[in-house]
Amino acid sequence: MAGVTGPPGETGVGAEVTPVRVLIVDDDALVRAGLSMILGGLPDLVVVGEAADGGEVPAAVAAYAPDVVLMDIRMPRVDGLTATEALRAQPHPPEVLVLTTFDADEQVLRALRAGAAGFLLKDTPPVDIVHAVRRVAAGEATLSPTVTRTLIAHVTAAPGPASPDSRRERALRLLTGLSERERQVAVALGRGCTNAEIAGELFMSVATVKAYVSRLLTRLDLNNRVQVALLVHDAGLV
Repeated sequence: MAGVTGPPGETGVGAEVTPVRVLIVDDDALVRAGLSMILGGLPDLVVVGEAADGGEVPAAVAAYAPDVVLMDIRMPRVDGLTATEALRAQPHPPEVLVLTTFDADEQVLRALRAGAAGFLLKDTPPVDIVHAVRRVAAGEATLSPTVTRTLIAHVTAAPGPASPDSRRERALRLLTGLSERERQVAVALGRGCTNAEIAGELFMSVATVKAYVSRLLTRLDLNNRVQVALLVHDAGLV
């Protein structure tokens, strides 16, 4: 293990605050140190551990029970993609934010398909990193609609491990069981629309849109709205 902090202590804002527990996985010690400095000292976040390779992730997660894992993709032994796929296949896994130097490469798309909640560029401003960790811990995707649209456009040229035909068949099969309204919301997510945009387009309240998104995630057994968008794209509905 590259290094581990002690257990979270008092936050200074009252016993009611339960800090979000963060595990940092990156083979670059300077990156790990920088992320620890950014996240350390905040009352609602605590870095519970660090790992230098994806192979260390299972033991680290079992030992320190993080809520969020900041996962580098490119590591020399076990890469972050492999580690993310293995981690998200476990019962009740932590959320994963992948770290990358590229904003739309094939590995990021594969990580999102595997269940990562989103990604951060390594040059993301510190305040945005903090906000992203908080959003993911709260169950929200970290990709803006603009980034979602970029990824959806890019995925056509970046096939995953399955062939395009088999992905299309699987996507159509999953989407067949949706109601008409659920399908409309799913297609809007596939276009990268925000909740407010969907509400205006479908004459719903934002709260109703949120309820439909939650229902879609449950019915399709997906982790976040980005996976819904990718599924809709695979089905050829956008």
